[in-house]
Amino acid sequence: MAVGPYSQAIVAGNLVFTAGEIPVDPQSGEIPESINDQVELAMTNLLAVLNAAGVANNRVTSVTVYLTDIGDFSAMNLVYAKYFEEPFPARSCVEVSALPKGVKIMVSAIGTKDQ
Repeated sequence: MAVGPYSQAIVAGNLVFTAGEIPVDPQSGEIPESINDQVELAMTNLLAVLNAAGVANNRVTSVTVYLTDIGDFSAMNLVYAKYFEEPFPARSCVEVSALPKGVKIMVSAIGTKDQ
């Protein structure tokens, strides 16, 4: 669910680039409160966009995680790890001062489209 004038994903050749996905329920518009629930929903939203573009979870090559509190890094890692298997995607994680709708996390990714 885009919250601005942008595409949720763009396909360029066999690569898929996503916009940042935040933990907003696409049906209700609700945002969970806990960091664990926010990570779950952000990852579910991210992978739904990637899967719809033809990228399987094991074809995600790079992920960027934005947290409003780097103190949530360990909690994020525990939930994040459930979505991928080795070899894990390359990943960067940065702390930011704020995110849209006051959420605690946003994730974006690059994946390779299934052939």
